[in-house]
Amino acid sequence: MSADAEQRAIRCLVAKVGLDGHDRGAHVIARAFRDAGFEVIYSGLHRAPEEIVQAAVQEDVDVLGISILSGAHNTLVPKVIEGLKEYEAFEDTLIIVGGIVPDDDRAKLKELGVAEIFGPGTPMKETIEFVRNNVHDRD
Repeated sequence: MSADAEQRAIRCLVAKVGLDGHDRGAHVIARAFRDAGFEVIYSGLHRAPEEIVQAAVQEDVDVLGISILSGAHNTLVPKVIEGLKEYEAFEDTLIIVGGIVPDDDRAKLKELGVAEIFGPGTPMKETIEFVRNNVHDRD
């Protein structure tokens, strides 16, 4: 990480995509990120992939955390990734997913560009350290 990145807060968008209305985990991670010194934006519930992409691009986030429990991860996460690519924001954005993702689906999401998938019960410290160690350099 560059000296500039160390001096400025890591900007994170915590996003709830699709019809998933369960947002307790998103609120918990948003608060943990904030308490760790990250700058956090929360999307609110029921956002379309296009809305998430627009928010990530407009806010120039370093990290996009997608919280999904609905089972639609194989449809919605790829749409978000494609949108980021269209705006040439994919390479600069660390994408993480939190929620219920079956083991069989994890490899496909990682092949598409998801850096890591965190399931229920993952210690906050582990997620925060992963972000700090893997956030892209923004020279």
